Amino acid sequence: MSSCVEYRRPGDRCTRMDTSQALQAARDNHQSVLTTLRKDGRPQLSNVVHAVGADGVIRISTTSDRAKAANLRRTPWAALHVNGPDFWSYAVLEGDVELSAVATDPQDGATQELVELYRALQGEHDDWDDYRAAMVRDARLVVRLTPTRAYGALAR
Repeated sequence: MSSCVEYRRPGDRCTRMDTSQALQAARDNHQSVLTTLRKDGRPQLSNVVHAVGADGVIRISTTSDRAKAANLRRTPWAALHVNGPDFWSYAVLEGDVELSAVATDPQDGATQELVELYRALQGEHDDWDDYRAAMVRDARLVVRLTPTRAYGALAR
């Protein structure tokens, strides 16, 4: 748990942030910014969509050749920034990352996890066979972020 940030509008109140509050913010807004670490230690930010599982793990789909995937293979840590209902309201979830296997077969476990992620974000697909083939063709994988720290400011 951390204290509220100092930069907020005069008169605004914010709550102390804990992981459960930050996860709720991430459930409320699936659009976020993922921060990974480059080889030189500097941050790389990527706009992503994510889903929060019942287990509290945040899942993101990406292709295996993206910089974020390379960064996470080298340094399996990330931070996810999620906006709240207004500009001054946000949550950040930091934690360890695990990468799924790359989808190599339309019926493999990686592809099935990507199907489950799609369902969590979009519902049912019009053509699951085509979707599964695209996951293999794109060499997609799932980023699994397990939050260990949260901070931010959520308006009361």
